[in-house]
Amino acid sequence: MKTDRLLVDTNVILDLVADEAEWADWSQSRLHALSASHRLIINPVVYAELSIGYRRIEDLERALASIPVAMEEIPRDALFLAGKAFIRYRAQGGTRTGVLPDFFIGAHAAVLDTPLVTRDPRRYRTYFPGVQLVTPFD
Repeated sequence: MKTDRLLVDTNVILDLVADEAEWADWSQSRLHALSASHRLIINPVVYAELSIGYRRIEDLERALASIPVAMEEIPRDALFLAGKAFIRYRAQGGTRTGVLPDFFIGAHAAVLDTPLVTRDPRRYRTYFPGVQLVTPFD
């Protein structure tokens, strides 16, 4: 791993805050182990996706306070890369008309040259093959 940071995908955080029966143990143990040697981060896209499950910002903030993650902004070069990944997606027959959250998250990990913890590696492997993924499937 080339960095002391590690980006955490929305689904892994959701496992913890929603106590997702199938994945909470894996997500908890991986984040606990990784937090010993990495600074765990999320970005505004992950935050926005998480916010869907909360009525008030204070409730989301309280849930995140129980997880050792810090917020980092997405650099412009990652935003640019997300757009380019979206163009490839559309050229390959993708039907969505707006840039997908996974493209912002994957591009952020790519530009930071940091691993990404996720349970949904398919799109990241396709559009960001250089990003090291930490998944329950590896």
